[in-house]
Formats: sequence, structure tokens, C-alpha cells
Amino acid sequence: MKNPIPIIDIFAGPGGLGEGFSSLGSQYTRPLFKIKLSIEKDEFAHRTLELRAFYRQFHAGQIPVSYYQYLRGEIKKDELFRRHPTEHANAKKEAWLAELGKTDRILVKSRIVEALNGTSNWVLIGGPPCQAYSLVGRSRMRKENPWKYARDHRHKLYKEYLQILADHQPSIFVMENVKGLLSSKRTKKESTFKLILSDLKNPNDAKRIGTDELLHYKLFSLSKVSKNGADLEPKDYVIRSEEYGIPQARHRIIIIGIRSDIYKTNPELLAKIEKQVPIDAVIGDLPKLRSGLSKIKDTANEWRKAIKSIEHSEWFKSTSTDLRNSMVSALKRVGRSLSRGSFFMPFIVAPKEYSEWYVDDKLGGVCNHETRGHIREDLHRYFFSAVFARKNGKPPKLSDFPYGLLPKHKNAKNASHETIFNDRFRVQINGRPSTTVVSHISKDGHYYIHYDPSQCRSLTVREAARLQTFPDNYFFEGNRTQQYHQVGNAVPPLLAHKIAEIVHEVLINSK
Repeated sequence: MKNPIPIIDIFAGPGGLGEGFSSLGSQYTRPLFKIKLSIEKDEFAHRTLELRAFYRQFHAGQIPVSYYQYLRGEIKKDELFRRHPTEHANAKKEAWLAELGKTDRILVKSRIVEALNGTSNWVLIGGPPCQAYSLVGRSRMRKENPWKYARDHRHKLYKEYLQILADHQPSIFVMENVKGLLSSKRTKKESTFKLILSDLKNPNDAKRIGTDELLHYKLFSLSKVSKNGADLEPKDYVIRSEEYGIPQARHRIIIIGIRSDIYKTNPELLAKIEKQVPIDAVIGDLPKLRSGLSKIKDTANEWRKAIKSIEHSEWFKSTSTDLRNSMVSALKRVGRSLSRGSFFMPFIVAPKEYSEWYVDDKLGGVCNHETRGHIREDLHRYFFSAVFARKNGKPPKLSDFPYGLLPKHKNAKNASHETIFNDRFRVQINGRPSTTVVSHISKDGHYYIHYDPSQCRSLTVREAARLQTFPDNYFFEGNRTQQYHQVGNAVPPLLAHKIAEIVHEVLINSK
């Protein structure tokens, strides 16, 4: 195919799926796919999308110096866009701030038609917001307001996906969603997922454009092949990202739909790897940082003193001798010289895995790499968790914590004797893929404690972005909380890149 295959990206978030597709072929010649329109409702994710759309206006190796100056904080964004007005105009046209389900459908339809410009061979990517389908989200929402949960519009946002399928009929679509969708019920007896599969096969019972034939899509999993034409089980659509080279145990539903009139052969499955990529192989090269201190004076010396005070705590004396000795040894390595990071840090990075994917030498450092502040008690819990995990090869449950180290609130006391939220403080394990990075990382760092006790902190935005496989020159707009939220909601670009290879092969074979 001479021209890049158009992509329409809906519910785009910060652009993880789009980045994976756009990157295919771009490092060698010209990209095999090109995003024509990305639609996102969140203001800050949209800013991120627009900046990345601007970046993609330039050929590989020809990214202007001013782009890196902006990422380093040397110029403002207005100045960056002023220097490149044509590329900015194109980026602004590509990234659209709009909320599907609330924006007028006629306007949505016209924007997509304009973006496609008569092209019939194209790909739709994206997935509806997933909070209403996630297990924790359902539990919380039902408890707080069952009436509101039952009527949450996010249950029905996939209907917007269906409408776009029916109206525009892409050659292929890629739909992503959370694993919790498998157990979601529309009613007590009806499986939400099975209803969605049925709808995706025949979107809105539409007729294929220019024919009297029913629009039909054949659905495929990328992790399992159907045997003898039998329907796949819902669980067969789950992709376990760590099995495909992503340094994160992220389990998500991925559905590939191929329009029946172009279907010739089944898509290939994603290729599994023999050895999983551990967290330290992709974040271990980043600058070491200390966390901040909340509610008291924050200096490197005060931070060190706050951690060193562990040795004088009553809970410390109640721990086992072996664990106490391990903590004493780790305390000796807590230094005074660490900073909290910053908007940009000049630094030479060299991850053990995927260096060519992550590193851009022109950047000359690390963006979005600064730490949160934590209260002293949480620093003690983080330190205990990291040392416990290093010694035992697994994170501690609340039931493993010394009683005096448990949070004061009632839920924590109950959780220490029950299974629900017993892993409230979850340290990442050196030598293994990380746990799933989700949007909750924007709330606090308790589920994302760094494995190195000498840093005694939660993960930074850039570390979370590395686990999501975003390149280092992918900049997240907004404040730190907004950046975390974007990263947690994204599809790993490297996984999307692998999916794009499969989709491209299907389109080539359909000719």
C-alpha cells in the first residue's frame, strides 16, 4: 500500500493505541498507518494527543530542536507552535476535544467523513471508558449509589462505538476494554460481554454501504484460535501483556473485527516471549530519587532523618530478627544526596530492554520524573514493604505488617484480617513485570511502591510510562495527578505496535 492506512482513534486517552499504530514503519521509511482523527473528552489527555500529533507531523530524524526545547522547559508551547504553524494546524485538526455520547452525532459523523476523505480502507481503534466495567469500580459504585451505577452512561458508551461502525464501516476495528467486562451483567442473567460480541458482529443491523447485504464483522482473539469454527469463550479474548514482552502484568480484552467482505484468512496470534521483561529492566536506569515529606519540612536531610527514625519505632522492635536485620542493613544505604526529580532532568538513560524504543538521544534527559510527597508514617510503610519484598520475593499483606505500622483507620484494621484490600500497600518486585498500572495511581502511590528501599517512594509518572512502554519523548501534559491518570488509562504502545503488525498483514492479504 503506497499511502499510510488511515486510523480513526476514539476514546483515545493520551494515545497509547494510536502511538503503537503510528510507530509501525516510521523509524525506517514512512509510517504504515496514519491517524486522521483522534477523539478524547479529557482536556489534559487531549493536550497530550495534540502535542504528539504535532510531533508526528515531522519525519523520523527530522524532529525540530524546538520540540525538545519545549520538553526541557526552555520554551513555552505557544512558542513551539508559533515556529511551526502548519504542523500545529494539522495537529489541531487531528486531535479533537469532544465527548462521544454527548457531542452531536451528526457533527461526529461529519468530522469522521472529513478525516477519511473518501478512503474506504481504514481502521477504527479504541475502547469505551472502562470504570463502570472494572471489578473495583463496580463494587465501589454499587455500594455508594446503586441507582446511579445502574444508570451510568458508561455502560452504554460502546453503543457509540457501534454507531461509528454502522455509519462508517471500517475494514478492521480494534476494541480494547478491561477484563472486568467478562463478569459484568446487564441483568441478572444477561452477560454484558456476550451482548457486546453479538452487537459487534452486526452493528445496528446496518446494511453494507452500496449493497443490500447486512454489515457483518468476523471477531477474533489475538491470544487463542477458535477450534472447528466454534465460538470462543469470553476469557479467550484476554491479552496478558506480560506474555508478549510488556513489562507489566496488564490483562485486557482485545477484540479484532474484520469486515466479512474483505476477510480471507484469520489474523495471526500475538507471539509469546520465552522470558518476561522485569520492571528493573525498563526503569532501573532512570535517576534515583527520594520521595517528598508531606506536612513537615521537606529537605533531603529531614527526609533521611524521617526514615532513619524507623530504628526507634516500637513496631520496628516487634518485627522478626531476620527482617529487622534486613531493615538495618537497608537503612545504611539511605543517602542524603538524592533529589525529588523535576519537570526535566538532564541524564543519560540506558534501559536494559527496549533501548531503541524508549530512548531519544536528542532529548538528553528524562521528562515527567518527579516524586510525590508522603507522610512520615507512609514512608515507614513503604520502606518496610520494599525490604519485606526483597527478602521474601513477594509484597507484604496488611496481615504481615507489625500492628503499630498499620494505618489508623478502621478499614485497614479490618483488611488485615480479611482478603479485601489486604494488599493496600503493594510494592513492585524486582526481577518481575510490574502489577497493572491503572488510573488509581493518580490517587496515591500505595499500590506502586518502588522496589528499592533506599529511595523509599512510589513510582514517578515517567516510571509508570516506561512500564506502559511509552517512549521517553512522549510528553504528558497537565499537572502530576493528571499525568498519572493519563498513563494509567492508556494501552501500552508497544503492545499496540505488535497488534498493528497483525492488522497490517490482514489488510495486505485482503487485496
